[in-house]
Amino acid sequence: MLSTGALRAHLLAARLAGSVATSREESLRSYRLFAARDPRVMLGLDPEWGWGEGDLLRLMADKCGVSADPAHVSGPDVIDPERTVAALDAFAERLRAVAGAGAPVLFGTGHPHRLLGFYACLAEAMSAAGCVVLTPAQGVGVDVASRFGVRTYRLDYVRGVALVREPGVRSPGSATGAHTHSPLPVRIALGALADAGGPLPELVVGDHGWVCGAGQLGVEAIGLADTDDPALFVGEAEGQVSVAVPLDDAVRADHYRPLTRYVLNRAGLPVWQEWP
Repeated sequence: MLSTGALRAHLLAARLAGSVATSREESLRSYRLFAARDPRVMLGLDPEWGWGEGDLLRLMADKCGVSADPAHVSGPDVIDPERTVAALDAFAERLRAVAGAGAPVLFGTGHPHRLLGFYACLAEAMSAAGCVVLTPAQGVGVDVASRFGVRTYRLDYVRGVALVREPGVRSPGSATGAHTHSPLPVRIALGALADAGGPLPELVVGDHGWVCGAGQLGVEAIGLADTDDPALFVGEAEGQVSVAVPLDDAVRADHYRPLTRYVLNRAGLPVWQEWP
């Protein structure tokens, strides 16, 4: 079992925490856009409180460990590995509780190129524990606004994890999907479950719009978030998101493997040798 000390060392070595690739400029830009309620960074969240740039900077300093100094405007951003470890522990405890109840779960990612393997291993472990891993609205079209206009994707599932992909690019089941912040996929998935009479997920696990979109609809959600994704941490502060784990969400996919093992062990779920 990976110790917390070994996990902390890995987080720093892989730049999942510590000095990360996300720049201070990117983070501050996201905070400005969030304060202006720009939908590109809201990720489907509709906050109850008024969040100014200063409020967001203080929140992110508390949740992630970024500098609280507004005069610090350039260079790499920083995530405190102690906060990452504590959040991963809380993340694992929610998985443990849901697995113990054998409740249905829904997994989805807007970062399939980086995070698909992490979520897929969790999905397989939850299924082995007796949970139904939901895969609603397979193949349904999703119209997502982008800087190039509205683009139509389709909802697909790989090893129990939802993602969106451009129609015709790859066959269903392939690991290539599109990067997206949109909450529309989770809304469509949850709507399809509701129209079919359920069951609805007890927990949604993912990132970006999958977490905030579910939380905004009153479904418990936990996920991973970078320093330029303030929406998940605002959702956690306001109670729409149960756990937001601060880490760099765009490093090499294999760097998340130790996190998978750590979370599964902490959650009391099986870690099979063939899993990455």
